[in-house]
Amino acid sequence: MNTPIRRLSVVMAALFTTLLVSTTLIQFVQAKTLDAMPANKRTILDNYARERGSIIVGGQAVAKSVPVEDQYQFLRTYPQGKLYSQVTGFYSYAVGAPYGLEHASDDLLSGNSDTLFVRRVTDLITGRKTAGATLDLTINVKAQKAADQGLGKSRGAVVALDPRTGAILAMVSHPQFDPNPISSHDLATASKAWEALASDPNKAFLNRSINELYPPGSTFKVVTAAAALEEGVVTDENSVVPGPAVLDLPLTDTNLPNENRQPCGPGDKTTLIHALEISCNTAFGSLGLQLGGEKLRAQAAKFGFGDVIQIPMRVTPSSVPADLNAPQAAQSAIGQYEVKTTPLQMAMVAAGIANQGRVMTPYLIDQVRSANLDVIQSTPEPVELSQAVSPQTADILTKMMVSVVDNGSGARAQIPGVKVAGKTGTAQHDLGKPPHAWFISFAPADNPQVAVAVVVEDGGVTGSEVGGGRIAAPIAREVMKAVLGK
Repeated sequence: MNTPIRRLSVVMAALFTTLLVSTTLIQFVQAKTLDAMPANKRTILDNYARERGSIIVGGQAVAKSVPVEDQYQFLRTYPQGKLYSQVTGFYSYAVGAPYGLEHASDDLLSGNSDTLFVRRVTDLITGRKTAGATLDLTINVKAQKAADQGLGKSRGAVVALDPRTGAILAMVSHPQFDPNPISSHDLATASKAWEALASDPNKAFLNRSINELYPPGSTFKVVTAAAALEEGVVTDENSVVPGPAVLDLPLTDTNLPNENRQPCGPGDKTTLIHALEISCNTAFGSLGLQLGGEKLRAQAAKFGFGDVIQIPMRVTPSSVPADLNAPQAAQSAIGQYEVKTTPLQMAMVAAGIANQGRVMTPYLIDQVRSANLDVIQSTPEPVELSQAVSPQTADILTKMMVSVVDNGSGARAQIPGVKVAGKTGTAQHDLGKPPHAWFISFAPADNPQVAVAVVVEDGGVTGSEVGGGRIAAPIAREVMKAVLGK
């Protein structure tokens, strides 16, 4: 073999080796990434030709695929329309599945999950068409409808949890949207519907319950009280705390007043339980000064602030800023400054207190079933996220929150024959706009079965807890009643 031929052989061998390596990378290493690309219409067409699994709530499909006589073979439909829109998301050939369960659990719904491998092999051998898995959700139908009706035309969100397990019993975000036009096989109709949704100034596509961050306002005072009890700054609900009309803050000329500009008790002092009943700013601001920012932040973290949680959709982490100076710590202690939280996170705070201080990891999927209804994944074992506070502290906080409902600003959450624990909140945000109205709660207080967080955007009244008590508390009450069968 002469030199030119030998060189050509080396070049040809190198080319074949490069081709082999490239093919291996594409077929094995990059396969999943390429399949998941929104622009890969071939994969979507292949999935459309396969019956996608249903999403079930209370025995009824809230998302399902029906056979059609076109190139796609199956049309994704949403029989409940708007009610579950932010939970399900949508599945669309025109625009893909940007969020919701359709995206987060696509591998199960499409039948591509590794847990369905044996099923796919069996289907290949028998010649059956592979179908996706069915998802049974934890949502309580009555609670979901109560939350939806309670919010009405208001913007905001409601989340209800089973405090014992972390199961999500209701998840409603307003405004809503109808996923059906977006899943249409008429690409012009689907694209037009998506463009309208994507440009909606009210952000109807946004799941406010898990992906919008709000200042929590006075509902965060429960976290401050928890930190004060855990750190020994106070010993019980009857501990005396400062409650002047205005709290003098160090390092600044701006002070912290009570909303009514009045002291919270005689001699500028009050008890911890009374401070929570009337939502005394200066009392909790004073506790924030004593605790300092890091202890506040550490206590919030024990309730889940800062954690990245998948339910399986990704939940935007809530946050308390680091390196707070004294005035910032006082403001943060009343749920203002830069404290930001999702409604799900505040429901976890209420649920943690209800569950003797144990915060359970929230989840939305109760069980997964194959196309022939065999259970692939059964109801998950409850997973403890953290022990946020001791059982003794949880008992004290429960007494205080019950008193808020029985004797304070949360009276509209009362349920005859049921002991309810709660806390109102009014959260300042943009200048010139009404504050957000908040309410967190759980019931029955002596045997908790449901914890709820409600936020109504711009639903508060500046300078009082009226919004939280009048607007948000009745919504929480109806959701709790629905779960309890009242």
